[in-house]
Amino acid sequence: MSDLDVQIPTTFDPFADANAEDSGAGAKEYVHIRIQQRNGRKSLTTVQGLKKEFSYNKILKDLKKEFCCNGTVVQDPELGQVIQLQGDQRKNVSTFLVQAGVVKKENIKIHGF
Repeated sequence: MSDLDVQIPTTFDPFADANAEDSGAGAKEYVHIRIQQRNGRKSLTTVQGLKKEFSYNKILKDLKKEFCCNGTVVQDPELGQVIQLQGDQRKNVSTFLVQAGVVKKENIKIHGF
């Protein structure tokens, strides 16, 4: 009985792997393209998460000209700068950003119904 191997439990951190992955996940920033319903059939398309080095106003100008819609750049305290466009332009914006070389296709998340 004196030869018992007693296992003393050590501290186990179940989130250790998740914290290690978060450090590498910061390099993969996503661009979120969402739709917001206004009144009736009206809707807004919002684009957030673009890198700070891009000129939001120039991108907005090209988007407005390409899709024949109006839009604006809104400064949000939590999200930073957000591009808003009139109408449901989610697919159009995603293809435009990929073709212009602003974002890779893997880094775009399209939200909405």
